[in-house]
Amino acid sequence: MAGKLKVLLVLGTIRDGRQGLRVAKFIRRKLEERNFDVTFFDPLEMNFPMITQPVHFYGPERKGAPEILLENEKHVKEADAYVIVSAEYNHNIPPALTNLLDAFPCSAYSFKPSGLVTYSMGQFGGMRAAMALRTLTGELGCLSVSNIFGIPTVQKAFDAEGNPQNDHMESGAKKMLDQLEWMAWAMKNHRDKVGVPS
Repeated sequence: MAGKLKVLLVLGTIRDGRQGLRVAKFIRRKLEERNFDVTFFDPLEMNFPMITQPVHFYGPERKGAPEILLENEKHVKEADAYVIVSAEYNHNIPPALTNLLDAFPCSAYSFKPSGLVTYSMGQFGGMRAAMALRTLTGELGCLSVSNIFGIPTVQKAFDAEGNPQNDHMESGAKKMLDQLEWMAWAMKNHRDKVGVPS
């Protein structure tokens, strides 16, 4: 297949002492090994604001929209796939993640796949957040692939540079990314051939 797939890697936590950055470093390497063109959204490093009005509320011309929304809407639109790395806060999605995702219109995400990577410091690997993300990605139009990469006891799973500390990290990532890559190419090819419904 000619060219590269563009993937938007989104980290969904801004808390002090967050483990998600380690996970995101690992996932980024796995994506780059597959020759994905990776753009990384980290709401903490981006200093992404609390959104009082999403970018599409500024009209088709985006008149008066903040530059951070205009600049990053392009990345959302250009992506062929999304990988969401999420913690689990109170058995749900972190607010920084929903704030970021909801800043852009569903049309920017539609007809593309997503892959979910969730984690927790306990034994369930963020699966309750993953179930909530399944609903959210479905509504955005970037349905998640069936395999979820869940990481239990994340504090023991990676070092500070995102190097895995057990074999499950490699095998778990591979299963999800195999599905994501297949779906991303299939959906891209179909978008290129027939377009998308308006």
